[in-house]
Amino acid sequence: MRITPLNMSDNWPPQAAFFNLSPMCYFIRMGYEAVIGLEIHAELKTKTKMFCYSLNDPDEKHPNINICPICMGHPGTLPIINEEAVKKVIMVGLALHGEIPEFSQFDRKNYFYPDLPKGYQISQYKHPLVSGGYLKIFDKKIKITRVHLEEDTGRLIHDKEAGSSLVDFNRAGVPLMELVTEPDFRSGEEVKKFGEELQKILRYLKASDANMEKGQMRVEVNISLREQPTTNNQQPTTDLGTKVEIKNINSFKFAADAVDYETKRQAEILEKGEKIKQETRGWNEFKKETFSQRSKEEAHDYRYFPEPDLPPLNLSREMVEELRAKLPELPEIKRQRFLKEYRLEQDIIAILVREKPLADYFEEVVSELKQHDKETPEKPKKNLAKTAAAFLTGDFLRILNEARAEISDIRISPENFGELMLYVAEDKISALVAKSVLDEMFRTGEDPSEIIDRLGLWQISDSSDLENIARHILEENPQAAGDYKKGKEASLQFLVGQVMKDTRGKANPKIVQEIIKKILSS
Repeated sequence: MRITPLNMSDNWPPQAAFFNLSPMCYFIRMGYEAVIGLEIHAELKTKTKMFCYSLNDPDEKHPNINICPICMGHPGTLPIINEEAVKKVIMVGLALHGEIPEFSQFDRKNYFYPDLPKGYQISQYKHPLVSGGYLKIFDKKIKITRVHLEEDTGRLIHDKEAGSSLVDFNRAGVPLMELVTEPDFRSGEEVKKFGEELQKILRYLKASDANMEKGQMRVEVNISLREQPTTNNQQPTTDLGTKVEIKNINSFKFAADAVDYETKRQAEILEKGEKIKQETRGWNEFKKETFSQRSKEEAHDYRYFPEPDLPPLNLSREMVEELRAKLPELPEIKRQRFLKEYRLEQDIIAILVREKPLADYFEEVVSELKQHDKETPEKPKKNLAKTAAAFLTGDFLRILNEARAEISDIRISPENFGELMLYVAEDKISALVAKSVLDEMFRTGEDPSEIIDRLGLWQISDSSDLENIARHILEENPQAAGDYKKGKEASLQFLVGQVMKDTRGKANPKIVQEIIKKILSS
């Protein structure tokens, strides 16, 4: 078998089948197509656990603190449904265009594992909270099979030196949303894109923090290969190959890598005339390969039956519509609006919309700038939204990342940020100076004007002052001056840069450039 990248062209034999799987995926020469479905778990952001009043705190470092007899499965205890968790899953379903039935029910999923204190898991099987729906990626609708609600398990901690394992039950009983897709994916890149978009939606809805590093969102991939026709006269098969599950992947990039590796592995096995083993595999992020864990259980092996300690859920249409009315503007709609309303570049929009707090902060800044435009109609208008967006997605995020801070932690109000953008737009300070002022605003919380006054950073626009500085720079850099006269434009930018350096970024670069041109042309 040979795997050829999408952008490579060569003379393949006429009997080979070619299939465009998606952006950045692969054509498989031997006539196999990857068929991929996902199971995605996300821990819900609620105050308490799913069926008890123990605290739902994913950041708790001390083991077995947030537990009680109910989530530990002690005899004689009865679970209580967390209404907040139910509503969050319904809102996720509405955001994904799913159907919310009037009747839903919890079931017992029976299996034994050391991190499962009850010896069973309360989940949903026949009557989930959400049926159907879709999420659009790459202009392709990925169909949703179901979204249901269950309780999470505990966490195993393995001590290799001691040769033993410990169990932390803080996570046991945490509300867990499980989303199951149809097998509509054809590549790792599609899987990655879907996961990233779903993560945004969960965060916009405040349903889950969906932090994969903390285990708050986990991806499981179901993948098989099916044969494709080798001639134009043959119809594609609808039969799916043997399914392999890749469990507990904690990164969308790893999920994409795992899919691409597993596609290649299975194709090589089939090419040898061997059969794919139905099993659960893991992903080794260091070796960049999947590895066998255990044979895969079928649904009937779990012996599902209705949970006898919980009543069925009757979901009124009134309650569903109330939740629908509370849906925020979702990422895809926001991206479209930002493009139309603010005329921003696609890559800038993608960064702004990635986190809802950043998108909200941007719009608050723009609101301040629009108010300024109303108050000063005599001044020429610029696209201040573009200026603000550039700074927010550049230096603003840099500051946050360096400080490991959230937007809610910062001391820079949208009003003060907007004021700083106005000074840049009106050439009162340079963009270079604005960066240093922004750093100081983050550190002190001062108004930008106070910082600029205190540090003497207002832009120098006086032509006579700048001409004296420019002549001094030209005297110190005769070679660069000579190169510019010979037609080397890069030398001009070098000379302007030297003036900016000499004035600590306070010179107006446009005026400096004109002055240097004038001096050198005389």
